[in-house]
Amino acid sequence: MNKKTLVLGASLKPARYSNIAINRLVNYGLDVVALGLRDGIVAGVTIDTHLMPYKDIHTISLYLNPERQKAFYDYIISLQPERIIFNPGTENSEFQNVLRQAGIYFEEACTLVLLSTNQY
Repeated sequence: MNKKTLVLGASLKPARYSNIAINRLVNYGLDVVALGLRDGIVAGVTIDTHLMPYKDIHTISLYLNPERQKAFYDYIISLQPERIIFNPGTENSEFQNVLRQAGIYFEEACTLVLLSTNQY
């Protein structure tokens, strides 16, 4: 099963973890879409700057701090992902309670570690 992943908070800057994650997800052979502040392309993935009605999202890998996440609560829930990964620095108990009520699984983990240990 291809775990189509949305990288939310994608960056064009190569040193950013979201950028590294896009590269590794693509190298891992996963279908990747990305949403960020600036449009561009990373590892062949177009970074969208507007909320897109993505279909069949399995995982959302969050790279937004808790304050910035608030504007995306409804959008994220509307995508009905199988899981959300709260990468280090994105942990958000308020949003996690919202997700729990919506029946959406989440975990506090690191996408890069999950990939490197074959736990993705």
